[in-house]
Amino acid sequence: MIVIAGTQYALNDPVILTVGGVVTLILLLLFLSLRAANRSARMAEPLSRQMAHLGQHVQQLGQGQEQLRGGLQHVSDTQANAQVQVIQTVESRLSSVQQQMNDRLADNAMKSARALAEMQERMKESLHGSSKQTATSLTQLQERLSAIDKAQDNITKLSGDVLSLQDILSNKQTRGAFGEIQLNDIVSKALPSDSFQLQATLSNGRRADCLINLPNPPGPIVIDSKFPLEAYEALIGSTNDMELKAAVQMFRSTVRKHITDISEKYILDGETADGALMFLPSEAVYAELHAKFPELVQESFTKRVWIVSPTTCMATLNTMRAILKDARMREQAGAIRKELGLLHKDVERLGDRVGNLDRHFGQAAKDISEIKISAEKAGRRAQRLDNFDFEELAPDDHTNVVPLGQSEG
Repeated sequence: MIVIAGTQYALNDPVILTVGGVVTLILLLLFLSLRAANRSARMAEPLSRQMAHLGQHVQQLGQGQEQLRGGLQHVSDTQANAQVQVIQTVESRLSSVQQQMNDRLADNAMKSARALAEMQERMKESLHGSSKQTATSLTQLQERLSAIDKAQDNITKLSGDVLSLQDILSNKQTRGAFGEIQLNDIVSKALPSDSFQLQATLSNGRRADCLINLPNPPGPIVIDSKFPLEAYEALIGSTNDMELKAAVQMFRSTVRKHITDISEKYILDGETADGALMFLPSEAVYAELHAKFPELVQESFTKRVWIVSPTTCMATLNTMRAILKDARMREQAGAIRKELGLLHKDVERLGDRVGNLDRHFGQAAKDISEIKISAEKAGRRAQRLDNFDFEELAPDDHTNVVPLGQSEG
């Protein structure tokens, strides 16, 4: 029996059994809770110690960071001050060097300007002299051409008057000299005196009435004036068919032989042109030959003998004059080209000398810079020796200085 609050309960009573079970269960739960709490406390104890240790480390890191911040601030201030001083020093030196370089460059520019002005003046004088000579030559050439044009006009007027050979040629001697005299008069008035030769002797011993000195090609060309006028007089003086037939046959054979003689005598390979001129002293003879004897004209072409009258000879000489004028202009152009070549060489030589002068200036600037560096080093050494500051000599002095009171190790 169990007495609770004055009431007795049997041990086998269901209420007692239920209450006892509940109490036992509660006690068991309390025991398990306490055991779990003890185990949790034991497990949390190392963690709390680590947290405490970690807190100490964090506090130490904060202190170190604060110290590092202070040190960095000090270093930054020191570096900023040093950088400002270095910048000021460099700017001062650069300003000094720039001023010196500006002075040297100004001096060099003045010297170069003076030298170039002198060279330009000499070149201007040379060019002025060359242009003056060229203008003089062109003026003289123009005067000669004007004189030739006037002579051509006079010859053209004179050649327009066709005269009767029967009235002019009164005897044989006059007939022989007529063609030569007329040819000489036409050539002397149409061409410069130094461009032709009268009665010139060739290498084969033959004497040409006139030799025109043309440049190659075509080369010197011969003009022959020995036309057989007797055959033409017989042709125009015939009174019947028999005489006319005989005169035509004689004229044809005489002219053909004269063309062959000119071709063989006055066309020389390597000495004269590949053709020659046969001068007819009358336009009437020229017209008769071309009108009634075209086969003779064709044969003359084949043998490279060109038949000319006073009028056509003047036209041919005008063409030759143009050729001579062109050749002389080429000679003048060659002389001008030669002078331009010499001028070009002078300009190249001037450029080389200016380049040499520039290299000398560059070497002088380099030497002055090196002298300035040496002078600065010498000045620093003198200043340090004057202050007895031997311990702070720069490494670039290349001198081992032992402080006072110590022996060299």
